[in-house]
Amino acid sequence: MTERISITPTHRYRNNDKLIGIGNEFWDMSERNGLAGLVADLDSGVLRTTAGHEFVADGHEFINFSCCSYLDLDSHPKVIEGGLDAMRRYGVLDHCIARSRVQIPAMLELEDSLGELFGAHVVCSIAASTATFGLLPLIASGHLGNGTRPLMIFDKNAHISMSNLKPVCADETEVVTSPHHDLDFIEDACRKYARVAYVCDGSDSLGGYAPVKELAELQDKYGLLVYYDDSHSLSAYGERGVGYVRTHSPVLDERTIVVVTLNKAFGTSGAAIVLDGYEKETLRVIERFGGALNYSQLLNTAAVGAGLASAEIHRTPELTTLQDRLYRNIELFDSLVHTEQTGSTYPIRLVPMSDETVIEAGRRVFEAGFYVSPVFFPIVARGTAGLRVMMRAGQTEEQVRGLCAVLTEVGASPAIPAPGEAAR
Repeated sequence: MTERISITPTHRYRNNDKLIGIGNEFWDMSERNGLAGLVADLDSGVLRTTAGHEFVADGHEFINFSCCSYLDLDSHPKVIEGGLDAMRRYGVLDHCIARSRVQIPAMLELEDSLGELFGAHVVCSIAASTATFGLLPLIASGHLGNGTRPLMIFDKNAHISMSNLKPVCADETEVVTSPHHDLDFIEDACRKYARVAYVCDGSDSLGGYAPVKELAELQDKYGLLVYYDDSHSLSAYGERGVGYVRTHSPVLDERTIVVVTLNKAFGTSGAAIVLDGYEKETLRVIERFGGALNYSQLLNTAAVGAGLASAEIHRTPELTTLQDRLYRNIELFDSLVHTEQTGSTYPIRLVPMSDETVIEAGRRVFEAGFYVSPVFFPIVARGTAGLRVMMRAGQTEEQVRGLCAVLTEVGASPAIPAPGEAAR
């Protein structure tokens, strides 16, 4: 009998054996302790867990500190009514055909509105990960850029929605991984290669912002192309909520591409690709060859209507009011608990824990009536587990203080008062 050949993995860009083998243990522990697989009502607390565990009785109430709707726009009456209004106007939920063939005006209306908000061309997508899947291979082949295949540098901490594209991009060009925001690594590559593209988060999902001004210097000096996912700062940061990158980067042209989700602080659904300096012909290439960007998987009409309503809120003083409420809650948290993110406007705080203590700490916080996400490998590097806290505009002072009191009980570092400042 002929011996069959076994496949040996290359593990050049990913290692599922490692990801699942280690990560699944933490996920299983999370479920057993009632910290994952929750099915909850917005008003009355936990109803059940998908794994069938009964960590708490049905009806246990908790305050959710693990939600990315930083301005609470997802429940804003105008956003909800906007979705309903669009359904009434267009009379269809999902016009299921590729946009390059036939489309109703709904998404074009949203793209025009967002384009005015950002001051750039906007192409909408059903999700930021879908946009990334469509765009990065086009950058790798040089069809989105200056026509030259670049060395593609993926930041070590780039979100999985971007890092998962490494093997796809590697079919078009050379792909490497850099240490986190290592400007020397990037500049060294720029000296050696005719074209370099750097892929990173503009606002990291575990807290912090990209060095956009320093990267802009490399863009001016070498023509570096930077691809940012700035999803976590959209709406929560900047005038009219344009986000961290578009507020601070001095290079807003074809060398800077920004993708943002509309599911987080914007409060609706889908994603926006923000493009400066590209001609209509390039936009057509994106629509036609950007993978799922051109499948029959467009934003449904309700999501478009909700997006139009949220965009209008972004043009009013109400957005600044909501941002200020969010920042006050962040400042209050920082006055009580110390993290590496202390002092930043970023709405996420990572409270360090060990691999051995993070699940038990999360369980104790949940028992006390608050939910924060335990994060562990592969969400974070091994040995850097923690509790991820997400701040929102609608949280009350009492809720923030209550959470911080519990966090210090389970091992968080109390804030250190400034010299001469009394402890609050």
